[in-house]
Amino acid sequence: MTENTTGTHSEHQVVVVGGGFGGLYCAQALRSTPVKVTLIDRRNFHLFQPLLYQVATGGLSPANIAAPLRTIFNYQNNARVLMAEVTGFDVAGKKVLTKDGAAIPFDTLVVATGSTYHYFGKDEWAPLAPGLKTLEDATEIRRRVLSAFERAEREPDPAVRKRLLTFVVVGGGPTGVEMAGTISELARYTLRHDFRVIDPATARVLLVEGHPHVIPTFHEKLQKKAAEMLATIGVEVWNNCHVEAISPDAVTVCMSTTKEKRQIETQTVVWAAGVKASPLGKFLADAIGGGIEVDRSGRVAVGPDCSIAGHPNLFVLGDLALQKGADGKPLPGLAPVAMQQGRYAADVIRRRVKGESAPGPFHYWDKGTMATIGRSRAVAEAGPFRFSGLLAWLAWLFIHIMYLAQFSNRVLVLLQWIWNYMSRNRSALLITNERPAQGFDQGVKPAAK
Repeated sequence: MTENTTGTHSEHQVVVVGGGFGGLYCAQALRSTPVKVTLIDRRNFHLFQPLLYQVATGGLSPANIAAPLRTIFNYQNNARVLMAEVTGFDVAGKKVLTKDGAAIPFDTLVVATGSTYHYFGKDEWAPLAPGLKTLEDATEIRRRVLSAFERAEREPDPAVRKRLLTFVVVGGGPTGVEMAGTISELARYTLRHDFRVIDPATARVLLVEGHPHVIPTFHEKLQKKAAEMLATIGVEVWNNCHVEAISPDAVTVCMSTTKEKRQIETQTVVWAAGVKASPLGKFLADAIGGGIEVDRSGRVAVGPDCSIAGHPNLFVLGDLALQKGADGKPLPGLAPVAMQQGRYAADVIRRRVKGESAPGPFHYWDKGTMATIGRSRAVAEAGPFRFSGLLAWLAWLFIHIMYLAQFSNRVLVLLQWIWNYMSRNRSALLITNERPAQGFDQGVKPAAK
């Protein structure tokens, strides 16, 4: 079936696929443009992904970092929201195809469906080592982390208890260091008085990173600072270390320098090692019919105006786009990149609709990057400026609060963080997503081999 309820045929139809940073900022920036905007997402909310790790460790509730898309666009009269799963594109017919059989027409198409975690050909690891891209991922990781402490409290076997209280985070980028640091603080401080048999502070948190340093994209000075901060809160960092196997009760790693293999007995693994683009990028390239560059991560090559070469009405943004910066290197998959691309694409569309000259090529303004490593600990860099500690942490706090989509989210998160800081407590330590499982999830030891 063909769906066309956005307005009359003469109105310019802009379809935005994806309610993440790129899609959201593009659709919002078209507020005063004489077009009809249709935003399609398989979820009914915009998710602030940089704070997912806070949900995964009980610091925030899911609603604190998610905002309903219909509420966001409630007063934007030229925009509507459709909850649907896009499965393909009819480029020649200018239609977006959805799982339920709808064909949504467009004059201009913007695709910004983000990325997911990349297991480098080992997709069977995904159930054993979940990544952190969705609310479901966050609540599942929270369930596994908190359940490990609960099971350890009842476990009489010291060896099994040790395995339950060992947590492995794979990937030493910003997400990995944030996750490892927060799990360690959760064990050392938040849960310290909650159990009677075990001492949560004895939990072992390991961060496994293939590069010689954590947060390898940061300046060397900040890499060292981050490693020092992680050590201060008890995180063991294993650099030059690659994962070779993951099983329900162990992780096998190989040291790059010595080729030594080590086995870490654990039942809780978090994956933060790599990402790949949404499959919709490949679907769009295939629909165009060849000649479109798609890299190994699934990103679609776009030109200086964020559109696909030869198809000026097809824009690809954010993690899905392969676009080179001023230095000739691909732009990083960061939220600020997607936000700026979204606003830029909206400007291009606005000028075309109004018959005005095109803007100059897209230029990413790098306002800096930062990573938090627990309470009052963070690293940040902006151009030649590099700082760490409390100042970096306060900057991280302020920037993340300001980027939340709704004012109510900003207030709730700020109040929650103030309480967490003063009390070292976390109010969202809830074990949800319970379901029948094998082995230790039911308190049953795996059969001996």
